Amino acid sequence: MSNTVRRLAFIDLLKASAAQLVVLHHLAFYGPMSDAARELLPGLVDWFSEYARIAVQVFLVVGGFLAARGLAPDGRLRPGLTPLPLILQRYRRLAGPYLVALLVAMGGAWLAGHWMDHDSIPAAPAWPQFVAHALLLHNILGVEALSAGVWYVAIDFQLFGLLVLLLWLGARRPYLGMTLVLGLALASLFHFNRESDWDVWAPYFFGSYALGVLAWWGSDSRWSGKGRSLMLGLVFGAVLLALLQDFRLRIAVALGVAACLVLARSGGILERWPDWRPVTFLARISYSMFLVHFPVCLVVNSLFVRFGGGDPWLNLMGMGLAWGASLGAGTLFHRWVETARLPALHLPRPAAAD
Repeated sequence: MSNTVRRLAFIDLLKASAAQLVVLHHLAFYGPMSDAARELLPGLVDWFSEYARIAVQVFLVVGGFLAARGLAPDGRLRPGLTPLPLILQRYRRLAGPYLVALLVAMGGAWLAGHWMDHDSIPAAPAWPQFVAHALLLHNILGVEALSAGVWYVAIDFQLFGLLVLLLWLGARRPYLGMTLVLGLALASLFHFNRESDWDVWAPYFFGSYALGVLAWWGSDSRWSGKGRSLMLGLVFGAVLLALLQDFRLRIAVALGVAACLVLARSGGILERWPDWRPVTFLARISYSMFLVHFPVCLVVNSLFVRFGGGDPWLNLMGMGLAWGASLGAGTLFHRWVETARLPALHLPRPAAAD
């Protein structure tokens, strides 16, 4: 097994775990099966509904970590890379399976609407709404989402593009790109991330994303030990100060994930972590499962509403069935859609897809 595969196995563990939590969050949050099952396990259902969504911070941090590895492993944009081709390629990687998933989401909503009436079912879309989603502008334009979680695809695209532009602007001077990334990260942590009006724009999330970028740079053995310690001390100290000013669980989780990546890479765990096939499989299909799990869960919910009634045990079984069906749909989607795309240049894939 190559060192590259070995080092990614630890990240696979993070992504596989986070992807499952996101699915369980949507199952618990949207109902109606969870409304009935809550009678049996109120604490667990409430935890998944309230806290499992924080797992998206894993994707943000890992996304930044992998982007730094692919674009600027030493802190400067790789020679020959320019913003427009990189951003267009990123759109292609994201949008290929994403556009197919939108069609699946519309079909799932239409089917679920035949068996239940629930506010979790998106309304039938008009063409402008679909075009806004295709251009990844649905959040910015304020149109109704066609599926849960599609906001993340748009934000991932914005974050990648913003990072590319910062690295490109700072490419001609040593450490300028790193300084720009750090500066915007601090602005995000102390200002943008505290204002909910910014939550459709990349600066709101850039603090978490940049923690992944800085975790890669701060764990690079090409730096002196003092240089790495100084960088990480300044970064982590600033994040702790931001949390003291305004504690946000999402930022605390992002800080913890970044610290794990630094320790894992510095200690060689990224290279030595065992390659567990089930974890590797779950990580490999994570982006596909992320894209298609919500319409699958909608359809299963509607079936149990129509034919199962409100029995708590039956609905708890339905939640398990929806989770398993999401894994199956993600597997098929990965096989027949995500990996069927035309090959592209070797660059980081979406964090949920690597």
